[in-house]
Amino acid sequence: MRALVTGGAGFIGSNIVALLCRQSFDVRVLDNLSSGYESNLRPDVEFVQGDVRDQDAVECAVKGCEIVFHLAASVGNSRSLAHPIDDSEINAIGTLRVLEAARHHGVRRLVYSSSAGIFGELRTLPIAEDHPVEPDTPYGASKLAGEKLCLAYGKLYPLETVCLRYFNVYGSNQRFDAYGNVIPIFVHRVLAGEPITIFGDGEQTRDLVNVADVARANVLAATAPGVGGAFNIGNGSRVTINELARLVLAAAGAAVPIEHGPPRAGDVRHSQADISKASRAFGYTATVPLEDGLRTYMAWARSAGV
Repeated sequence: MRALVTGGAGFIGSNIVALLCRQSFDVRVLDNLSSGYESNLRPDVEFVQGDVRDQDAVECAVKGCEIVFHLAASVGNSRSLAHPIDDSEINAIGTLRVLEAARHHGVRRLVYSSSAGIFGELRTLPIAEDHPVEPDTPYGASKLAGEKLCLAYGKLYPLETVCLRYFNVYGSNQRFDAYGNVIPIFVHRVLAGEPITIFGDGEQTRDLVNVADVARANVLAATAPGVGGAFNIGNGSRVTINELARLVLAAAGAAVPIEHGPPRAGDVRHSQADISKASRAFGYTATVPLEDGLRTYMAWARSAGV
């Protein structure tokens, strides 16, 4: 079975590619390498260098594929605040171009990487899929637009669409990015011997899910019969940022100061996924404990020179 992974040279995409290859899929990757890395590309996959905003490149990449995993995106609240136009062009219009190509070329199922950022500030915990969607940032709004487009195409055309709403994903191949998630930022600073900065009081909570679980969720969502709609993909538990900082230091076997800064615009206070719908629909469960995942990620970060 041939599968396309857009953004397949990136953090989550490269982990999905690796899992697909282990399961004997014929894999093609579309990536412009703006945030992906050539070192993440496997020699046993076909690589198309291109941008999801380029319809010709997208058509070329989609042709002949039965399944599309759409991960190419501008990621993160902070980046979207700095570059809102790029964020929307990539996440909304880019997704529409992928959907159009999938429709034209008879793709059977498209799995879209959405985000818990679509919800905005949470009213209840844990959060189920029917929670109101009121994004607080351009990123959340653009990912919601992409999700709504996917669900609409799934109703209008013979294209099965599944939207996976990721919570805070971490793990191997996740490099430091000033706009990025909390774990690679903490790990980068600890390995550099620099203080960790926590924004706010540190009692805000996050649902942290390992990328190995996210990759498995994608393959399950792509292959389980009769699956469609939107699903939360997280760990199903939450941890405070203060506790996370302590766990990162323990995983590193290091001691650096922990400092506090002002709260960041666009950050929600608490986050925790209800993953029961995904469990019922395609057997998803989170299997990697946070302490184990942090130790594995720390070892990868050291070996990769992060």
